[in-house]
Amino acid sequence: MKKYNVAIVGASGAVGEELLIVLENLNFPINNLLPLASASSAGVEVECQGKTYKIEELTESVFEGRDIDIAFFSAGGSISAQFAKYAVEAGAVVIDNTSHFRMDPRVPLVVPEVNPEDIELWEDTGIIANPNCSTIQMVQLLKPLHDLYGIKRVDVSTYQAVSGAGKAGMEELVRQMQDFFAFRLDETKVEAFAHQIALNVIPQIDVPQPNGYTKEEMKMVNETNKIMHSDFAVSATCVRVPVLRSHSEAITITFKEGVNVNVEEAREVLGNFENVVLMDDLENNVYPMPINATDTDETYVGRIRKDIYADNILHIWGVADQVRVGAATNSVRIAQKWIALEGQI
Repeated sequence: MKKYNVAIVGASGAVGEELLIVLENLNFPINNLLPLASASSAGVEVECQGKTYKIEELTESVFEGRDIDIAFFSAGGSISAQFAKYAVEAGAVVIDNTSHFRMDPRVPLVVPEVNPEDIELWEDTGIIANPNCSTIQMVQLLKPLHDLYGIKRVDVSTYQAVSGAGKAGMEELVRQMQDFFAFRLDETKVEAFAHQIALNVIPQIDVPQPNGYTKEEMKMVNETNKIMHSDFAVSATCVRVPVLRSHSEAITITFKEGVNVNVEEAREVLGNFENVVLMDDLENNVYPMPINATDTDETYVGRIRKDIYADNILHIWGVADQVRVGAATNSVRIAQKWIALEGQI
């Protein structure tokens, strides 16, 4: 089997660290690994597939002469905007986990279980974009239902873990809970979020937009239809909750007029969809929760029920580890599909 030279930009961050784990777990064919980060992380050692590598500083020239085949970028949109072109110029395909390239019409936005055919468009820019974490797990559940019935509208409320804000978000929740048990929560520091997150929920993720939605909510609206090549309506309310890891979503799906939803049929297509796990037995307290999804590579679905007023409306509940399914795992699966595509040429 051919092996590939791989770079990880942002190797010291939460997603970068998870990429190392996923590459090892999925036995990705690595020849050599180049971990990259800011100067402050240079020299730090990371491990992958039994080998140790030292993080190097990300510079404009670091890709030159390194024969990098695949470069994963997960260090923030401004870093991708500045440095991705140098990886492409050096001959690598860039798989970008930031929001910077997602809505560029020349850049494919890919969830391999949903639109793998779009990977073929990578040559136009040399870049493949990884969607927003909450979008990825949602479209994995929407795709089989859209194929079955045809979606007219989606309304989703998310319950997003603090790890969506990176290490700083996780550390802030832990610190605030420690302050709570030490009876000093009124003195706790609020830095990563707009408000205290411990024992609270915050109905704002990312910055407000002129239409009253947040940037995170509009990511879900815009990315969903680009990925699914669809034009149905999407409305999102994104909420930060005091959970360390794994996002949950309550999704209401309105299908086209005349559709009479069959719940058993919906369960069957969801349960048979690639990398989706059905957990739907309310009578026995079986349904997806963050504790089920954390550190796994699947999207879990349950609470599947028909609307009590309209035959063409279905309600479902989905959970996935957003650091893996919503970032690292999706990126590696894109790379696997890209390798398969290149093998056909």
